[in-house]
Amino acid sequence: MKTARFGVGAVALVSVVSLTLAGCASSDNGGESGDINKVITTNGSEPLGPLITTGTTEVGGGKILTSIYAGLVTYAADGSIQNDVADSIESEDGQNWTVTLKDGWTFTNGEAVTSQSFIDAWTYGATYSNAQASSYFFDNIEGFNYEEDAELTGLTAVDDLTFEVALTSPEADWPLRLGYTAFMPLPTVAFEDMEAYGENPIGNGPYMMDGEDAWQHDVQIDLVTNPDYDGVRTPANGGVTFKFYTSQDAAYADVLGGNLDILDAVPDSAFSIFEDEFGDRAINQPAAIFQGFNIPFYLEHFSGEEGELRRAAISMSIDRDEITDVIFQGTRTPATDFTSPVVDGYSSSLEGSEVLAYNPEEAQKLWAEADAIAPYGDTVFDIAYNADGGHQAWAEAVANSIKNTLGIEAIGKSYPDFKSSLEDRVAGTLTGGTRAGWQADYPSLYNFLAPLYQTGAGSNFEGYKSAEFDSILKEGAAAESVDEATALYQQAQEVLLKDLPSIPLWYSNATGVSADTVENVEFGWDSVPLYFQVTKG
Repeated sequence: MKTARFGVGAVALVSVVSLTLAGCASSDNGGESGDINKVITTNGSEPLGPLITTGTTEVGGGKILTSIYAGLVTYAADGSIQNDVADSIESEDGQNWTVTLKDGWTFTNGEAVTSQSFIDAWTYGATYSNAQASSYFFDNIEGFNYEEDAELTGLTAVDDLTFEVALTSPEADWPLRLGYTAFMPLPTVAFEDMEAYGENPIGNGPYMMDGEDAWQHDVQIDLVTNPDYDGVRTPANGGVTFKFYTSQDAAYADVLGGNLDILDAVPDSAFSIFEDEFGDRAINQPAAIFQGFNIPFYLEHFSGEEGELRRAAISMSIDRDEITDVIFQGTRTPATDFTSPVVDGYSSSLEGSEVLAYNPEEAQKLWAEADAIAPYGDTVFDIAYNADGGHQAWAEAVANSIKNTLGIEAIGKSYPDFKSSLEDRVAGTLTGGTRAGWQADYPSLYNFLAPLYQTGAGSNFEGYKSAEFDSILKEGAAAESVDEATALYQQAQEVLLKDLPSIPLWYSNATGVSADTVENVEFGWDSVPLYFQVTKG
């Protein structure tokens, strides 16, 4: 797949918007050459909790939810949006939108998908007392409240197939985000017991759970095709099984041995050989993935003026070029901002971005200035990472770079899996830095910024707060043109470059391989394979 440019331009406001997103047929998906009775296998990870559309924010659970649900729109391989459940999404001012659904959609329990299916799901996700991690996705809808339960007055059902959405201000790119799982519809049974429902969710997408025992915790999840799905992702296979691995090396060995069809994350131990071993069945292409590590402000030495100096010093002590060359073998690119080069608005020349360049002399100078405020002494600086994600090599390399530059003890701190590594982040009990990658939910600068750094956002685990950042971000979201929004999002990043709640490291390529058991394997803009079009002979 050629490198693509994405962003809000696809749905930009001019002076007045009258936008109808065109649905696209998907008959050319390779289905004729495959066997729809064959189930494909791929790697995954145990979801962190019940599979709830507005509560699941990690990649492992997200891949499953996207497979079993269909939203108003979906994303093509290049990141462009296609109508799925929506027949049209229209607005004359970018603030008041009318959504019309296609007739005939049902959930896999036979219940019709209606306007209320979306309104009830979004209302649940936005309700304060439900404590949903993706609640902030609805904060631009009239009536949203971050501090107490409140009615989303901006959602109105006109009839079973039409509903209206009133935003608090115009947003040029609002339709672009509607393919994210937080905006999926839910059947009425979900609201009887959401936690229980999340163990065996009922969707309306191309796949569905394979019975009550589909989810074997810590082992795998089995999906089969939904025979009633009639959208743009009609499966060319019989289902998808997500196998949960404790290491990427084990998954890679299984693909080599023909025991796994698709692996969407090559271990660093194979970076130098995977393209030779798999030939045209290897994938190495740009994707909307950002990698960094966060340093909590609650740690001693990392708040106030001292913390600002130390964060900058640590950032400038990391030789990103050497690490990406030696460890990642051309599958990573050193970061110059907080987003991704495949998203419109990315910049390599933001004010303050020099803090991301390797500069040992300046790093040592800043560290000495911080020591003059409060000596760091023998404190060990650690970087937490999950061992099941293939992060040990780079975490230790970054720690060594910091150690060699600043003359302090720095180490990698291993957790067995992503779930356990997240527990200390959520509890606020980290002893040092922590790996903090981000795979975009939808192709927009805003999605790389709001979920991670906005005050109170669901993935702002280290509790970063900046009134200046929040204000600029809000102004950008309400901009009436794409260019204006982009300029403001870049300005917001310049605040981040000063505060450094996250130390940007590099952008990841999508690196994956597939066995000769499958064909028509394509990875999307977000590095996730397009499972529905894979055929298995």
